[in-house]
Amino acid sequence: MNYNLAFDSRETDMSEQHATPVDTVLALVQRNSLTRLVGEALEKLILSGELSPGSKLNEAALAERLGVSRGPLREAFRTLAETGLIRQEKNRGAYVREIELAEAADIYDVRAGLDATAGRLLAGRITTAQLALLREFAAGMQRAAATNDVDAFHTLNLAFHDRIVEMTGNVALIDVYRRLVKQLALFRRRNLLAPRAIPHFADEHSAIVDRLAAGDGPGAAEALYQHAQGGRQRMLRDGELAAMPAAGEKHA
Repeated sequence: MNYNLAFDSRETDMSEQHATPVDTVLALVQRNSLTRLVGEALEKLILSGELSPGSKLNEAALAERLGVSRGPLREAFRTLAETGLIRQEKNRGAYVREIELAEAADIYDVRAGLDATAGRLLAGRITTAQLALLREFAAGMQRAAATNDVDAFHTLNLAFHDRIVEMTGNVALIDVYRRLVKQLALFRRRNLLAPRAIPHFADEHSAIVDRLAAGDGPGAAEALYQHAQGGRQRMLRDGELAAMPAAGEKHA
């Protein structure tokens, strides 16, 4: 991925020294816009895995790659640290955050509660158009299950749950939920669904849509909660198996 962001903060910083009040406001807006763009570019690199968990963020290399000075880059680091995607160490720099199994399990617990809340809220207000869209997602997952397309299923799964939360219109819920999902993306040992398990999970998504269509708030909440808890248990199982020594391997 190559980025070349539009603004150059070096010019902005110099112009501010002799700026009128209006110029200063414009420069501030420009700098904030640049910081946001830099943060979005870095987030994409992290969530795609190109910048892997635990890796150090090289300021010089990233500034050159994104076509910006280090000022907005450092501001973007601070923003991403607040969202939990990177960690900053004094006198050592910034690193992509690593999520351990126990922390990932805690995040899943919170996410399960948020999923349930979203289902309860949405069931009483969902529109015909929203239901049609969710049914499209569920049908897509059924097709992915039929062809054992794990990647397509994973993409649709993330979109399905994000859209349910978005449809609630609850800004606080949306913000917290998306932060947690991004943090879980850092857990690289998470299980990628085995093809044989996909049909079961596709059916669970279809059942969630049915409960939303029926206006069954408690039922939708329970279905979403149990679905998320199933993902948590699968993650714990696979994480524990990954930590076990291979057959014939000696214990340290």
